[in-house]
Amino acid sequence: MKPEDCIFFLLAKAHQLGSRFLAQKVAALNITPVQALVLGFLADEDGITSSELGKRTELDSATMTGILDRLETARLIERRGHPADRRSIQIHLTDPGRALAVEAVRSIVEANREFLDILTERERKELRSLIRKLRDQTGRA
Repeated sequence: MKPEDCIFFLLAKAHQLGSRFLAQKVAALNITPVQALVLGFLADEDGITSSELGKRTELDSATMTGILDRLETARLIERRGHPADRRSIQIHLTDPGRALAVEAVRSIVEANREFLDILTERERKELRSLIRKLRDQTGRA
């Protein structure tokens, strides 16, 4: 089988390229692409629980804990107990975290636009639709 005929090879290479592209876009912010995405999710809804944030980012608990630890050490987020549920922790952006989240979202939006710039609008929609379709297939393994 030729590499260009193997969807798994093509997807892996596209993932590498996209990850590298986003890393370059957020490098000036001194955060990783995943940290930028987490800050972006928090910019959309500050104060959500760590478990909800994990669901939205589709990161496992251990990975999410490590990311939150680094963001907290950098004083970009604060963990606070949930007022209605003592077992839950809410994640809040600090003022510097909020400012960085705005920049992270701007960088991600710009990276999305630039990365897909070679495609027509119709192709972009189709690509997103096809990726969603592949992701939505459950129980096929």
